[in-house]
Amino acid sequence: MKLFRFAPILLLAAGTAFAQAPASTSDNQKPTPPAETRSFDLSAIDKTADPCTDFYQYACGNWIKNNPIPGDQVRWARSFSLLGERNRYYLWQELDEAAKDPKSPLQKKYGDFYAACMNTDLIEKKGLEPIKPALDRIASLKDPHLLATLIGGLAQQGDPAPLFRFGVQQDEKDSSKQIASIGQAGLSLPDRDYYLVDSKRFQTIRQQYHDHLTKMFTLAGDSADQAVNEADAVLKIETALPKSSMARVDMRDPEKRYHIYTTADFQKLAPDFDFGVYFKDVNVGHFDTLNVSTPDFFKELSELVASEPVESWKSYLRWHTLHASAENLPKAFLDENFAFFQKTLAGQKEPTPRWKQCTQETDRALGEAVGQDWVKQHFPPKAKASMDQLVAALEKSLGDDIRTLPWMSDETKKAAEEKLAEIRNKIGYPEKWRNYAALEVKRDDVIGNVHHDAIFQRNYMLNKLGKPVDEKEWGMTPPTVNAYYASSMNDINFPAGILQPPFFDPDIDPAVNFGGIGVVIGHEMTHGFDDEGSKYDGKGNLREWQTAEDRAKFVERTDCEVKEYSGFEAAPAHGDSQAQNLNGKLTLGENTADNGGLRIAYLALLDVLAKQGKTISDQIDGYSEAQRFFLGFAQVWCQNQTEQSARQSALTDPHSPGRWRTNGSVQNFDEFGKAFGCTKGQPMYPENACRVW
Repeated sequence: MKLFRFAPILLLAAGTAFAQAPASTSDNQKPTPPAETRSFDLSAIDKTADPCTDFYQYACGNWIKNNPIPGDQVRWARSFSLLGERNRYYLWQELDEAAKDPKSPLQKKYGDFYAACMNTDLIEKKGLEPIKPALDRIASLKDPHLLATLIGGLAQQGDPAPLFRFGVQQDEKDSSKQIASIGQAGLSLPDRDYYLVDSKRFQTIRQQYHDHLTKMFTLAGDSADQAVNEADAVLKIETALPKSSMARVDMRDPEKRYHIYTTADFQKLAPDFDFGVYFKDVNVGHFDTLNVSTPDFFKELSELVASEPVESWKSYLRWHTLHASAENLPKAFLDENFAFFQKTLAGQKEPTPRWKQCTQETDRALGEAVGQDWVKQHFPPKAKASMDQLVAALEKSLGDDIRTLPWMSDETKKAAEEKLAEIRNKIGYPEKWRNYAALEVKRDDVIGNVHHDAIFQRNYMLNKLGKPVDEKEWGMTPPTVNAYYASSMNDINFPAGILQPPFFDPDIDPAVNFGGIGVVIGHEMTHGFDDEGSKYDGKGNLREWQTAEDRAKFVERTDCEVKEYSGFEAAPAHGDSQAQNLNGKLTLGENTADNGGLRIAYLALLDVLAKQGKTISDQIDGYSEAQRFFLGFAQVWCQNQTEQSARQSALTDPHSPGRWRTNGSVQNFDEFGKAFGCTKGQPMYPENACRVW
């Protein structure tokens, strides 16, 4: 659970259904009410640590020591995890009540969706029956050149169509238009490095993955030899695809993922896959051009279609059908899926309780239906009004920061101020709720419901083609503990789920609120001006608005952060694994947003305190307002994480872990060193710090 930039490309997904049965709750782990999380926790502080040497340890040390990772988690954070558990519990209460005694047609729909997911007895009884239509279609494939027909047909029925992502997005260079877009996909392991890097660790993981594939195929009815052959075929195709896949760092550059092709030229790029047939089968409207984000990938895909035998493609698609539904298949499949993807890859000790899984699945499918009732209970008008005031304070602060930047010319400052003025703010929940009338839900068919949701989401997304952009649309559900900035929309979005303690408490002192939700707001605003967001103008168009000289100065400053964060260790050397450092280029946007968010939230706090007749030196509980601000910020990021998860995150997550989100930001902001009386040259108060915004 982390702050992130909204990904504009939505994916095609999965479809089928059946009729009335009671919900079974054979899950042994029943929900328990969550503990309330305080916005400021004196007991979390480790006073044996020196804040000027390691502020994260000082602010979080006791919390880290006293809060081991629960068995069903891979990362346990004082803010995101605890608040996420709280929100999930209250969401579960709503779903459980709706499943038993719905009060409206909408409650019946999401109550039935949840009840079907919880009915594990029926899941066991049905076995593989719900995915048999897809498996039969795959088994009937006679020629690899008919893959387009097969995959298009699978997508049309809501079954997995895993080779690539196809959808509708805003045109990066004309944000008023919605265009077709297609990009790379097709892998099961977390990143291309898992297939391509020849280290001992990745060799071991690939063998474990092969073993997992073999077990899943055996569970699905293969003989031992058949299962091994199918596993070989899957691994061969999945190892070929990433050789031409674009690396994550390159995918962060919007220019590198923007390539407009005519449909005819795109077909020439991949002659052995009939995209005309595929587009027809998924029922998308007519289009003459599309954005091909990763052209080299489609060249390789076409060559693979020509070179790999039909039996290999059937194994590949059969695997992805099994994998996509594993959590809603009989327990043997669920357990084997957990054993590899959660336990081996991420270090999770116990499976996620069924009620949590089903609550999350229902929120993903019907989030704006469930969210309507959730916000009535958990996001009162007072909270929204307070949030509006906080956002206004941060906007003023960022404007002041832009006007006083020492490295930026007046011409570029004017353009930056214009972009800031055009940022739209979305707070709490949508102005208009999504209509779910077209989504079919049955109480006795969990996989059918998932497939129908995939069809519903696909149609919703594909129907945007050629239509005006809905500037009020949300990309997250109201109970979500997260926030995002959307470059093409030029908007910041704060679901009601994150606008709760410890991030936001309308009854606590401003220093703690500005250190918590204030930095979150500043973080999202700064995304509009990080290495990626700064390439878009105020209308959301990919266009250079900095002068060439200012862009060079900007890159010099971001390069400082790249070097700094690349020196931070994400996981120590252990066994066959070398020490794993962060990738400063992968995390650059989030690191820039963390640093900028901290600075502008602090400046906004100064303004608020001045209006209240207070100073940054005033004390509460033995800490000055400045110190409480920095502690409030750091305690958002207190966390424990499994080694496996930390290593995976270092390769795949554009966010730094909590330790470096904290220490990396404060060591680049001199006001921290002053607040804690540090000596210049100490680790948290260095002689030379990085600064972009």
